Amino acid sequence: MPGFGTRRDKLRRALSKQGADGILVTDFKNVTYLTGFTGDDSYLLMSKRQQWIISDPRYTTQLEEECPDVELVIRPPGEGMVAAIDRVARADKLKRLAFESDALSVTLHGQIAAGLNQTELIPTEGLVERQRLVKDRDELAAIRTAVRFAERGFDALRATLRGDQTEKQVAADLEHCLRQLGAKGCSFPPIVAVGPRAALPHAVPTDGHIDEAPFVLVDWGADEGLYKSDLTRVLMTGKVPKKLQRIYNIVLKAQLKAIDAIRPGVRCHDVDRVARSVISKAGFGPRFGHGLGHGIGLDIHEGPRLTKQAAQVLKPGMVVTVEPGIYLPGFGGVRIEDDVLVTRDGHEVLTSTAKEFDAMVI
Repeated sequence: MPGFGTRRDKLRRALSKQGADGILVTDFKNVTYLTGFTGDDSYLLMSKRQQWIISDPRYTTQLEEECPDVELVIRPPGEGMVAAIDRVARADKLKRLAFESDALSVTLHGQIAAGLNQTELIPTEGLVERQRLVKDRDELAAIRTAVRFAERGFDALRATLRGDQTEKQVAADLEHCLRQLGAKGCSFPPIVAVGPRAALPHAVPTDGHIDEAPFVLVDWGADEGLYKSDLTRVLMTGKVPKKLQRIYNIVLKAQLKAIDAIRPGVRCHDVDRVARSVISKAGFGPRFGHGLGHGIGLDIHEGPRLTKQAAQVLKPGMVVTVEPGIYLPGFGGVRIEDDVLVTRDGHEVLTSTAKEFDAMVI
């Protein structure tokens, strides 16, 4: 069993620094991270020595199977979540209860505060998310699996790509393939953007056909069950304009230099600056309008962020995307993306799908 107890103990140490004797975890992804429970509509209440998942009868069996080391509080019909929280917190005599201020509504906070009028509620922000920045061995294994699913799915897509297919059809085929391979599905709705539509970083697939332009951008990832992967490639499906080849090689150079800069102790904005400098020196600085990358894990976008403003220091166990791009409205765009692990002495590129220009020609 993954080290959920170790994760909770680490959170308890962080709580003690906040002067709290318990925490209510209401973000469902954080509940999963701390317990292994993959459902929703359930909260985790932790004290210094105990932990309870407060849920309802729909999840009793699933909870027993997925997190046997957590005490279950199954709300009977008619008892709301607030009443159950009140009951458990009072029974454990919690005096200072932390809560996730960015994951608890104002309304629910008010209701909990009214019920626990003898308990001080302490707002916290990002306690669990900061733990999630550095992945443990089990998380890294899951991300590697998600990467393998994504790569195999892309290989299948490339082998069957036809000019008469629409962007929508290719996106649907890719997700179908990932599921057949054993993935839960896609990490996010795939981006399939032909020609000029590749200039839209978050293009939504349309009824446009693959053969309407000589290149297509595909941004996709696989969900292995909990953890995500995220890749982007540009496939050349016809006679390639020299302008596109030049842009492609600039983006690839920027990406390779940025990846080479990744190691423990480096600040995220410094990695972003490496890639941005290459693109700016080539004259396309204004055409690279987004951050260089982001963390992946239980969420497809999580910390750390590789942006101009991000001062976060990279640490071993962090996993980030590196995805520079150049986008020219009316012509198209190029983005190249890989998933990279920060190691003790540098980095490891988790993705192995080819990305040299000649390898993208089909």
